[in-house]
Amino acid sequence: MIATETRTASNRGTRLSLTVALIAATALSACGLPRSGPNKQEILSGAVENGGDAHVIYVNNHVNRTANYTPAYGFSNEFLNAGTVAADEIRPGDTLGLMIWENVDDGLLASLGQSSTQLQQLQVDSGGYIFVPYAGRVRAAGNTPDQLRQIITSRLENQTPDPQVTVTRMAGDGATVSIVGKAFGQGIYPIERPTRTLSAMLAKAGGVSVEPEVAVITVKRGRETGKVWLSDLYFNPSYDIALRPGDVILVEEDQRNFTALGALGGQTKVPLGNEQISAIEAIAMVGGLSTNTADPTGVFVLRDEPARVASAVLGQPIGSTQRMAYVLDMTRPNGLFLARDFLIRDGDTIYVTEAPYVQWQKILGAITGSAGSVRQLENLAN
Repeated sequence: MIATETRTASNRGTRLSLTVALIAATALSACGLPRSGPNKQEILSGAVENGGDAHVIYVNNHVNRTANYTPAYGFSNEFLNAGTVAADEIRPGDTLGLMIWENVDDGLLASLGQSSTQLQQLQVDSGGYIFVPYAGRVRAAGNTPDQLRQIITSRLENQTPDPQVTVTRMAGDGATVSIVGKAFGQGIYPIERPTRTLSAMLAKAGGVSVEPEVAVITVKRGRETGKVWLSDLYFNPSYDIALRPGDVILVEEDQRNFTALGALGGQTKVPLGNEQISAIEAIAMVGGLSTNTADPTGVFVLRDEPARVASAVLGQPIGSTQRMAYVLDMTRPNGLFLARDFLIRDGDTIYVTEAPYVQWQKILGAITGSAGSVRQLENLAN
């Protein structure tokens, strides 16, 4: 009799545990389990053909040929076609030195017993003029030192016999550029004969303080702005542009980045770190796919694709920017090669979905935990 009652109680406990487990499973399926984001099927269901607003495209050789491009940096024709500044041309703000010899003992400018007069620190005013005694206000800007010498000589020769004049242009204080950012020597530098081009001026400033592979050089000239990679500056002579007074040269580290989310070794925003990186390299930069949770058939690259590229990828005319979800299936025979050839761009989001069995593990774990909790409560009650 006692044994029968014990078995009955045990059966009631088992049925109660099963009931609780079923209730827990139902609740879990209704409210969902914690996860890092949508699964593969949920993303596919948002494709354009299913009424969504994103084109879901499996990456193949055609996609790699048409979607792979790197937005190029470079200079406009205004920068490329500008000639070098004449190293000896006088400009407003320059400081000049004059030496004047007179062929008489008692000259206009020379002190008694001397035949020469030295005039130092003559600054060219904002209008481009200097003042020379007995020669008056003389336009200096736009002339070379030799041209200015001739002008001053012609004005003085009517007042003193056979004057001899030399003009020295101090180091181009009126023709300067500014170097800012990640350069070893930030500051204002004169454009002199050895530093009339971009690469020479950067060398004058001591070079860049970041890794050359990620250094970007921006030149601002009036309303125009141009940008190049430092490596391109050295390997492409056409980018070594002539500088102009007032240019601002900014040295900075590459600001491009991508975002990594989902079943990866890390979830973060990552600097690209190089002019070009592939999807394989990008995944490796955040620790690779998570061995325990990642679905290798569900590696997505999400981006807003320009109309020109979207048209080439989709094979039809597109008039505006399109949302694209590129799918990399690493389990295909050539999947790793396709991922190696697929280039990541600034602003991309790499999202790796969880494998389907991960959700089942979570459900079973939750159910097992719920059933175990019920048994503990039963034991406490008994």
